[in-house]
Parts: sequence; structure tokens; C-alpha cells
Amino acid sequence: MRVSSTQMIGRYQKQLNDSYEDQAKLMEQSDGSKLHRPSDDSVNYSKFLRYQNSDTENDQYQSNVKTGISWMKTADAAMVNMKDIMTTLNEKTIQAATDTNGTSDIQAIGKEVLAKVQELVSLGNTQQGDRYMFAGQRDLEQPFTISTAKKSRGLAKTLDDPQSSFFSKVADGSGNMTQMLQLTGSDGNTYYLSTLTGAVYTREFVDEGYKDVIANDRKTVDTEVIYDTNGNAVGIEGEDAVGFISGWAMPKTTPPSDPSVRVSTYFESNGVCRFNPDKKYDPAYDYATNEEIPPGPGTIDVTDADGNTNTVKLNFAAIEQYVVEYNGDDKKISMVKRNGTTDPTADTVNVTGQMLFGSDIFDNTRSGNQVNGSSSGAAALNDMLMVAAKMDAGDARWLSSDGITATDKAHYQVIEAETTAAARQNVYDSVSTMLDKQNETITEDISNCSDADVAKLAIDLMTMQTIYNMSLSVGSRILPQSLADYL
Repeated sequence: MRVSSTQMIGRYQKQLNDSYEDQAKLMEQSDGSKLHRPSDDSVNYSKFLRYQNSDTENDQYQSNVKTGISWMKTADAAMVNMKDIMTTLNEKTIQAATDTNGTSDIQAIGKEVLAKVQELVSLGNTQQGDRYMFAGQRDLEQPFTISTAKKSRGLAKTLDDPQSSFFSKVADGSGNMTQMLQLTGSDGNTYYLSTLTGAVYTREFVDEGYKDVIANDRKTVDTEVIYDTNGNAVGIEGEDAVGFISGWAMPKTTPPSDPSVRVSTYFESNGVCRFNPDKKYDPAYDYATNEEIPPGPGTIDVTDADGNTNTVKLNFAAIEQYVVEYNGDDKKISMVKRNGTTDPTADTVNVTGQMLFGSDIFDNTRSGNQVNGSSSGAAALNDMLMVAAKMDAGDARWLSSDGITATDKAHYQVIEAETTAAARQNVYDSVSTMLDKQNETITEDISNCSDADVAKLAIDLMTMQTIYNMSLSVGSRILPQSLADYL
């Protein structure tokens, strides 16, 4: 069979182009990657795309973790200072409660305490950039503000751990009460009101008497709430309480068929009194106006140790003090740190005001109030301002019992918040190390499926260049002569 010159030229050109294409592909791999299109290696290219996605995700998680750690370090630095201040406040309270101090000495300590609380408020407004660290998700708004003048605020009795364990009792038989409201009786005595049961106890029983009961092998308070058919509290029975404030017990039905008078009727959520003790109760009063309400919860019949029963009028005790309000919220800021199912709780990096300074009896659903932010998140600060006000009044007796307990509780609240944040930071530090190792693995996987063998590439490229050059040389010598011979 005769081969024409056209066929020879066409075949030669094809082989020459194929050789050039192979050489071009090898030249393309000189950037270090052997994969530039799916057709280069479909299997490895598929792996390469998956590894690239994993690498992108890993980079984002690493960025989240670094941002979260930075956020938590800033918050931790502020909380360390807060903890130190709380320690100082505790020491100052113990110092002020010493019997050897005169009124002027206690008042001088009170000025120091007030300055320290103002410093706590400033630390509570710590920022990173333009974002407030302890404001929840309302982090562009300053969370803590302190009043410029003193306000009349309800006086709470902070229970220590044994008292809380003994007196905690709600309608369903469980509870965790940490504070009571202080009442002043017309007989000159001090009483305490449980907003959970409506029971009224003498100060002597709350401070010391309950210890004798525990010593006689009874561990909980003997106070049972009596309910009507609608599930509303109508009274109590038991030997510990000296009286019952109608409508104050936790109802069995939610919402109750007959709404009870609760803490929120007499106090703002931050404990500021809404009643004016100088005004008389007007039965036609519309509670929505907030202008005047009964100056106290009513009267009770008190039986003394001799068996005599007296009718005692009770009023809420109040104290003039500065008041801090919390303007943030209790929402968490999450920075996802690993792939898989998202967990906003585990990924939380912020500490809210509620976590840092807690909530009190004036902003607690178990006390009949809804948590709305203004007190919840500032409770420990307001308790410390209450301590400062008591120091200003020179009340060493109160400081030696309630004051020390209040500062202990506030100190513990800050320590707990700091410990929780530190534990989360440790988790993020561990995850950061894990992500670094994952990044090394992903990088290695990408390298294994896409990197070119440089040594082999150099040899192959030199081989292809030699073949291509030889092809050009042979073509230049043979093709024209063959064509001339044919012609």
C-alpha cells in the first residue's frame, strides 16, 4: 500500500502535536500541582475537592476559636479584677462588723466599699473594640448604669447555706430560696417574709431558732401551704411560722385563677419601692398608675412565748441606697469551634450579667416576678450597695450577720462565673490544638493527591523536550526530501 505525502505529513504533525501537548502538561505541573482539571486524574481530583472543603472549614473554625479565646481572655482579665475587689469587699464588711468600731469608723469603711462597687460597675462595662463583654447579645449598649441619687429599695434578708436549705419550700414541695423580705412590725420587732409560701417568721427563729430545730433531727421548715379549690393559697399550717400573708404563696395553678399580690406589686424589679409609706391605701387605687399602693402587706396575729396573741401591722423594710440597673440580656454569643451538630451552649464564649452578678428576690420567677433584665444581672452589685448603705447607717449588727452573708454570696457568684468562663477557655485552647493537628492532616492529604513528584517531573520533562526536539530535527530533514523524491 502506498503512503502519500499528505498522510505522512498529517501523521507526523499529529505525533508532533501529541508530543508537544505532553510536554505542555508537564510544564503546567511545574507549579507543584499535578491536578489542574478533572481530566488530569478524576479520582484524585474528587479527593482534592473534598480535602479543600475540609481545609476551608478548618480555617473558619480556627478563626472562630481564636476570636473566642481573645474574647474570653479579655473577659477573664476583668473578672480577675472583680474577684479581687469582691475579696476586698468581704474583708471590709468583716472589718466594719467588728464591735470595736465606732459609727464614724464604719461610715469611713462604707465610703471605701461604695468606691469599690463603682469600680465593679466600670469593670462590668468592659469593652473589646466597640462591644461590651458582659451585655449578652445587646453588646453595643452599655450594660450597667448606677443611679446618680439614692433610691428607696426593699431590704432583703440573704440566707446562708444552712438557712436556705432549711427554709426552701414552695407549693410543690421543692425550691431553692436564697432571700426573704424584711418586714417591720408595729410591735417594734423585725420579721421575715417568704415570698414562696407567704409565711412570716420572727428574726430570732430565722437567725438562731431554726438551729435548735435541726438539732432535734428535723431538717426542713414546718410550714405547709393550704390551697382552695382554685389552687390559690389561702393560709398555712405548721409551728414555725408566726403568720401568713394572704396572696403571697406560690399558687398551684399557673397562671392562678385569682392572681396573687406579689413582690412586683410593691417593688420595681430592681427592688426600688413603688409604695410611699406616707400615703394611705386607697381601695379604688389602679395599680397601673404606680402612684400609691399599700405601704405594707397587712396585719397578722402573732402569738408570743407566753401564749398571748397580738395583732401586728407589718410594713416592708426599705433602705436608701444607690441602685444599679442591667441593660443587657441573658442571650449567649456562640462561636462554633468544630464540625458536626451545633451546640450553642457548648460554643458560648460570653459571660452575661446574670451569670456574673446573678438575680435576686426582686427579679425571680419563684418570687412572683418575671426576669426582665433590670435587676437580674445586677443583684450582687445592688447587694453590695445595700451593704455600703448599712455601713453609712453604722448598723454593725446587720453587717455581722446579713452583711457578711451578702458579701459571701456575691463573692461566690463572681467566682462561679469566672470558673465557668475559664473552663470554656480551656476547652477552646484544646480545640485550637486539635484544629492545628487536623490542619496538618488535611494539608498532607491534599499534598498526597495533588502534589507533583518534582524529581520525576524533571526527568519526564527533559525526556519529552528531547523527543520533541528530535522530532523537529527529523521532520526538517526527512519530510522535504521525501516530498521532492515523490514529485
